[in-house]
Amino acid sequence: MTELRFVHLGFGADAVEYQEAWQEQRTVHAARFADEIPDTCLLLEHPAVYTAGRRTEDSERPLDGTPVVDVDRGGKITWHGPGQLVGYPILKLPRPVDVIAHVRRLEEALIRTCAELGLETTRVEGRSGVWVLGDPVEQRPAIPGLDLDFDPRLTDEEFDPRLNGPEYAPSNAGQRREDRKLAAIGIRIAKGVTMHGFAINCDPDNTWFDRIVPCGIRDAGVTSLSNELGRKVTVAEVVPLVEKHLREVLRSQEPLPRAVAAQAS
Repeated sequence: MTELRFVHLGFGADAVEYQEAWQEQRTVHAARFADEIPDTCLLLEHPAVYTAGRRTEDSERPLDGTPVVDVDRGGKITWHGPGQLVGYPILKLPRPVDVIAHVRRLEEALIRTCAELGLETTRVEGRSGVWVLGDPVEQRPAIPGLDLDFDPRLTDEEFDPRLNGPEYAPSNAGQRREDRKLAAIGIRIAKGVTMHGFAINCDPDNTWFDRIVPCGIRDAGVTSLSNELGRKVTVAEVVPLVEKHLREVLRSQEPLPRAVAAQAS
């Protein structure tokens, strides 16, 4: 791979509106496809915004009609906003492209970032992103007035945490000691070049996630580095760590193409 460069688009008071950043992604994507620039990762914060990937269902959007930006990445609905570091790695991958391997590399860089901060995170089978695992079910604190055997999340496929009070809110998953997502990943690959990327929660107001079904997942929640480490972890503190580990992972793990099966004779 070429040397990875980082571009800081704006943080804090200079946070970048989502549509503006999306247009910048398109511009950088076109330049990378034409080999006019090296692999580039845009780093930034957004003002509060909900974005919905192609697989988002109507039942997962805000009930109060809050506007949502529909985007061309994979995945479902999520939130971006202050206290969350967003990264858009725009990389040229070898053909045939291995989408899963690209997602795994992004996860690995974020897992290493969390480890350097003192937090153990992991992947969850079938669910992209970076996770903090909850306690075994039998060790979790009981939800007041609810016997686990009648927990609707275990029996009701249409269970909607937005309608069932704060005890089910995604932002309270840590108090319930459930699995909780720390970083989300949603990408698009066009002409062999990646777009969109990752968002890692540093110190956001996670109650924004309570208005939606984050990533379409109803039986887990969200968390942040600050919540898990018990101290304020700012975006500014995380930026250099993410840069370091993205460089390491992308340099040491070449994005190899998928094996192509031989045709039957």
